[in-house]
Amino acid sequence: MDRIAEPWGSRTPYGPDELWPVRVDSFLSRGTSAEQVERWVPSASVLHSNGDALDIAVREGRIVGVRGRPGDRVNRGRLGPTDLFGWQANASPDRLSRPLVRDNRELVESDWDTAMDRVVRRTQELLGSRGPSAIGFYTTGQLFLEEYYTLALVARGGLGTNHLDGNTRLCTATAAAALKESFGCDGQPGSYTDVDHADVIALFGHNAAEAQTVLWSRILDRRAGADPPALICVDPRPTPVAKAADVHLAPLPGTNVALMNSLLHEIIAADRIDHEFCDRCTVGFDALAELVRDYPPERAAALCDVPAAKIRDAAILLGGARRLLSTVLQGFYQSHQATAAAVQVNNLHLIRGMLGRPGCGVLQMNGQPTAENTRECGADGDLPGFRNWANEAHVRELARVWNVEPEQIPHYGPPTHAMQMMRYVEQGSIRFLWVSGTNPAVSLPELSRIRNLLSDDGLFLVVQDLFLTETAKLADVVLPAAGWGEKTGTFTNADRTVHLSEKAVAPPGRARSDLDIFLDYADRLGLRDKDGAPLVKWRDAEGCFEAWKECSRGRPCDYTGLTYELLRERGGIQWPCNAENPGGVERLYVQGQFYSHPEYCESYGRDLITGAPAEETQYRALNPHGKAVIKAASYLPPHEQPDADHPLYLITGRTLYHFHTRTKTGRVPQLQRAAPDVWVEISPTDAAAHDVGEGDLLEVATPRGSVHARARITAIRPGVVFLPFHYGYWDRKEGGTADRAANELSLTDWDPASKQPLFKTAKARIRLLEHREGPSPAPTTAAAAPVATDVAPTRGDLAPQAYESKEDPR
Repeated sequence: MDRIAEPWGSRTPYGPDELWPVRVDSFLSRGTSAEQVERWVPSASVLHSNGDALDIAVREGRIVGVRGRPGDRVNRGRLGPTDLFGWQANASPDRLSRPLVRDNRELVESDWDTAMDRVVRRTQELLGSRGPSAIGFYTTGQLFLEEYYTLALVARGGLGTNHLDGNTRLCTATAAAALKESFGCDGQPGSYTDVDHADVIALFGHNAAEAQTVLWSRILDRRAGADPPALICVDPRPTPVAKAADVHLAPLPGTNVALMNSLLHEIIAADRIDHEFCDRCTVGFDALAELVRDYPPERAAALCDVPAAKIRDAAILLGGARRLLSTVLQGFYQSHQATAAAVQVNNLHLIRGMLGRPGCGVLQMNGQPTAENTRECGADGDLPGFRNWANEAHVRELARVWNVEPEQIPHYGPPTHAMQMMRYVEQGSIRFLWVSGTNPAVSLPELSRIRNLLSDDGLFLVVQDLFLTETAKLADVVLPAAGWGEKTGTFTNADRTVHLSEKAVAPPGRARSDLDIFLDYADRLGLRDKDGAPLVKWRDAEGCFEAWKECSRGRPCDYTGLTYELLRERGGIQWPCNAENPGGVERLYVQGQFYSHPEYCESYGRDLITGAPAEETQYRALNPHGKAVIKAASYLPPHEQPDADHPLYLITGRTLYHFHTRTKTGRVPQLQRAAPDVWVEISPTDAAAHDVGEGDLLEVATPRGSVHARARITAIRPGVVFLPFHYGYWDRKEGGTADRAANELSLTDWDPASKQPLFKTAKARIRLLEHREGPSPAPTTAAAAPVATDVAPTRGDLAPQAYESKEDPR
C-alpha cells in the first residue's frame, strides 16, 4: 500500500466495546526482505506523541526498517507515515559524529575532552562569579525518561538553577496546566481505549488525522463499524477530522473560551448535569453556571463567527452522550486564553460526570513522544514526581531522595519557563544556555529576536543534537548525540503508556547518548550529595530507571511496579504501576477520587486570566477535601486582532508528513517529497479578493516580518490563513533569499497560566508577488487539500512500499 497517498491505511471496522482488530504495518528498505532481518529490536515511535509500539529491523549493523507490534495496547500493530519512513534519517550522511567548538568565530571539529572542558570551565566560571541563576537548560520532548531525570538532578539538585524547561512549553504546557487546574495534578484521566467504548467523540483543536495518525485510524475504524460514535470537531481549518465530523465548529482564532462557555451554557440550561457527581466530587459548579449564563449561542455566534444553530447541535450531542471522550491539542493550547479554554473541556466532563469509566474520559493530548516524561521528571516547569514547588514537605521529600539539603533545590518561586528564560538571555542575566534536542532558532516565536539573543557574544551556547541545525550553527560548542534506535531508555506517551526502547545499532562516529553526555558533565563538575558521595549514582539507563522509581514512589506517576524486564515481556504498560496496581491503571479518577488534596496536589492553581499563582491558604479554603475544581473564565479578546493594515488572522501548525523543524523528516525521501516546501493556505473568498490563484507566490506579513510562500486555496474559513511551521533554512535552495520560517511572523506573547506561546493568534496581510504555473507544494491528502479539482494527488512513488497484514508476522 502507498502509505503516503493512504496515510491512515485500510479500515478494520469494529463496534462498541469490541477489541480493536490487529493490523500490522511494516516497511523495509530496498533490497531487504523479512527473512534477511537479523534482529527485531523493540521500541516505539518518536515523531509524534501517540507512542506506537514497533520493532526495529537490523541487518549488518544498520537499521533497515520497522514493523508494528500487534500485541501492544496503543496501536495493535499500526504505524503512521512518520513511523514507517522516519527511521531513515538516522543514516543521513550529514549526521554529527564529532564535537564542534568555536575557534576564531568558526565551528571546527574537535574531541570530547576539549569540548566538555570548555563547557565545564564556563559553568564553573559563572557559578563562581554570578551564581546558578546565570545558567539555563532548554531541552526537548524527544529524549528518554532516564535522560530527563538525570538532567533535572544535575540542574536542580546539583547546580541549583531554577532555569530548566523543555520545548514542551511550546506544545503541551497547557495540557499540564489544565490538568493541574481541574484535578490538582498532571496525568491524563482517559485512555486511548476509550475510543472503543465512546458514543460521542469530541476533538477540540486536535487535528488527530495529522498529529496522531494511528489514533485517527482507531477513530475511523470505530466510525466504520456497527453503532459508530458521533464526531464533533472544533477547528478553523478543513481537516480530515472536520470533514468526517457530524458537527464542525470553525471559530475565529482566539475565541475558544467564548465557544466553550456557550456549549456549557446550553448543557446546563438543558440540565444535562450529573448532579450527584458534581455535589460529591467537585467544587465550583455554581460559579460556572452563573458565568456561562451570559454566553447564549447568539452571543458566541457573534464573537466566534459560528452559526448559533451549530453550537446548539454540538451541545445536544455533548449533553446527550452516554459515554463521552474528548481530546484537546494545539488549536486550543497555542491560541489565546489557552489554559482557560482547555479547562472548560475538563469542566464539560466534570459537570456530566464523564470520567473514570470506559468511554468516558478526557485526553489533554501531548505533541511529542516523551513530553509526559519531561513533565514527570522535572525537566520543565515542575519538580520531579509531580511534586509541588510551593509545598515545603514535597521539597523536603525530593531532597531526601536526592540526598541534598532542601535549600539546594530552588523553590523560591515557580521554575522559569522557556519564554522567560529567553528574556533573561536577552537581558544578560543568563550567560550559559544548554540546548538539547530542540531547534529554537526555527521553533520559537519572533525569530529575528531569537537569532539575535542566541548569537549574542555574552552568551555561551551549547547545543546537543543529531544534526547541525539552525540553532547549532550559532553555538559555541556542539555535542553530537545518539538518536532513537542508538540508545536504550523508556518513554511514556499521551495516555500514560510506558514503553522500553532498546539500543538497536551504534551511533555514528563519536556521538554519545544524551544520558552519557549528562553523566560526563556531572562527573567533570564533581557534583556531590550532602554526604560527599557522587550526586548522580547511576552509570546506565536501567540504573537511572531504578532510581527514578524511588523518586516516583507514592506519587501519581508511580513507576515502582515497572522494570525493564517487565516492559520487555509485556510491552506498553500504563502508570501508575505499583504493588496495588501491578498491571497499571487504565483510567484515573475512578469513582471521583482525585490527586487534589492540599497535602498531595502538584499545584495550588493559578488565576486563569492573570496567571497569578494561588496561595496554599487560598487553595485549602477552596478545596479542603481534595475534590476536582470547576473553574470558570470569562472571554477576553486577543491582544492582537486584525485591522485595516493586517486584515487577516494568521495561524501556524504542524502537518501530516513533517515533525517540528524537519530536522529528521526533512531528510526522509518519502516524507520530504510529499511536502517539499512551505505553502500558505487561503480561502477562495480571500484568494479572489487578492487575485490569487492556486500556486501563486505570496508574501505573508505581520508586524514582525514576512515570508514568501505559494498559495494553496482550500476550504479554510474566510479571514484566516495558515502556514506550516516546519520549514527553516538548513536546506534552503541555493540562491534563496526570502524568509520561509513561519515563526518570523509570530508574536512574543504567551498564555498567563501555562506560559505557552501563542502561535495561533496574530494579524497578517497577504500580497501577490507573482502568478505561477502549477500547484503549490502542499500535499493533497489532509487539511491542505485543494478546492481545485485539477491538482494531482500526493503519492509516494518511491519504491519500495509499506505493507499491511491482518496477522502477526512473528
